[in-house]
Amino acid sequence: QVELVESGGGLVQAGGSLRLSCVASGRSISRMCMGWFRQAPGKERECVVATNWSGGNINHADSVEGRFTISRDNAENTVYLQMSSLKPEDTGVYYCAATEGYSGSIYTRPAMYGYWGQGTQVTVSS
Repeated sequence: QVELVESGGGLVQAGGSLRLSCVASGRSISRMCMGWFRQAPGKERECVVATNWSGGNINHADSVEGRFTISRDNAENTVYLQMSSLKPEDTGVYYCAATEGYSGSIYTRPAMYGYWGQGTQVTVSS
């Protein structure tokens, strides 16, 4: 069992930056694929960026390419989402997710993830 706790959300002006953290407990995430998802009101949950076990393989949604970066510190059991050049359309609840998967694989579908955090709100004002 893995518990995930996100932090770092808040209100930021367009063009600003935020760094989200996801701390895992219960077991090591070193052999887990990780992803950051977001959900805006009235919209489906979407994957913004995901990575494999080591963090060497990364998949970004087109909408965040060049602006969002995922990183992981397996020793600290923590995953980060660095967000820059934020836009109002980036507003939503951001969730950290984990799944066992394969070492080189990346998963972007929410259904592939078995562990979720409670989410942290990110609001970008224009």
